[in-house]
Amino acid sequence: MSAIARYFCENGKQVAGYDKTPSEITDTLILIGVQIHFEDNVALIPEDFKKKEGTLIVYTPAVPANHKELKFFQINGFVTLKRAQILGEITKNTYCLGVAGTHGKTTTSSILGHIMNVCGTEATAFLGGITENYDSNLILGQDKVSVVEADEFDRSFLQLSPNIACVTSMDADHLDIYGEKEALETSFKEFSSKVSDTLIVSKGLPLEGLTYAIDEEADYMITNVVVEKGAYVFDVKTPKAKLEGVGFGLPGRHNLSNALAAIALAEQYGLSLPEIAKALTTFLGVKRRFSYKIKEENFVLIDDYAHHPTEINAVVDAVRELYPAKEVLAVFQPHLYSRTRDFIDEFATSLSRFDELLLLDIYPARELPIEGVDSNWLLNKIKLDKKQLIAKEDVLKAIRKSNATVVVMIGAGDIGVLIEKVKSTLLINNSNTEII
Repeated sequence: MSAIARYFCENGKQVAGYDKTPSEITDTLILIGVQIHFEDNVALIPEDFKKKEGTLIVYTPAVPANHKELKFFQINGFVTLKRAQILGEITKNTYCLGVAGTHGKTTTSSILGHIMNVCGTEATAFLGGITENYDSNLILGQDKVSVVEADEFDRSFLQLSPNIACVTSMDADHLDIYGEKEALETSFKEFSSKVSDTLIVSKGLPLEGLTYAIDEEADYMITNVVVEKGAYVFDVKTPKAKLEGVGFGLPGRHNLSNALAAIALAEQYGLSLPEIAKALTTFLGVKRRFSYKIKEENFVLIDDYAHHPTEINAVVDAVRELYPAKEVLAVFQPHLYSRTRDFIDEFATSLSRFDELLLLDIYPARELPIEGVDSNWLLNKIKLDKKQLIAKEDVLKAIRKSNATVVVMIGAGDIGVLIEKVKSTLLINNSNTEII
């Protein structure tokens, strides 16, 4: 949503809005002139935006149907569009590169947006995370080429008209919307049918298109992966070229796969493999995607958006690869009652791979509680000796008491706000800590 707000601001429009809680994102929007309030109160809507003529209302499906302000606009006949609808309108006359998938789409689209920018395509990229290179989820270019994160939630990506697209993954998720995994897969197949030129898919997915894989035969391949000075170095083979000694700095094999998908999309657009590889070396990452908050020899604090068992497993794999001899403490905030219920056993298995766990209450987002679904239920299924259900205000104290030297705070709720408080307090008490 904030990328849409930035886009309209950059195009000279007045922008105002509501959000549930203040954050770093809302702070930056306020700095560029967006009027934001944090209470669902019609009286707080700026007067200029209560005029129907010339006012467009854009909302996310995360806003509940009984939201007072949204109902005010709907009842009074304002033009109201979901985020996906306006994104579809903005990009429908562009040459559009779409990135879809239940996991990896934010990082992949951010890598792609960076490559397209560095290589001078003047593409405008709408992203689902804040990129470290641009400190924004909007990379503003011209209106001829677009990069779009294609979100499967609420079937939003069906509003798009991509020329080239990739699908990174199709794991069961959003079952509160889809009901069954088969319905989710059907939605991805429908999205794929909307791609006019080239579809690129992670090898093994039940879709027809060019394939990509690591250490497997595919149209796009990464092989000979080694780690040098904390970064990956590897060889790339594509249908058009081969290149040895490509460098990439993001940790985790899942991010290597994301980079390969971005390489495939950029080459299919028309960029050469050497210029793509050069741009790849300067990509710094996405905030809340394995982001280092503190990084020193004896203590590491990592922030990650992981909120699905597959994503948690990817975080564990990356941590174990980077810090094989270290004790790892995870602080996890489950996101949604329905997701917790639908994947309770998978969550328990993935969280049991850490050495120690601090488990927060479920972040409800758009949902009401579901009887019998709570963090205590999940805690009892996790096979760890060191585990506890904990309140937010007690997290810092528990981290200090732990012997773990690597701490990972993960989740898609407001744990991102909590980690900033943890980081700040730990930094104050240790002047030798490197600020990231």
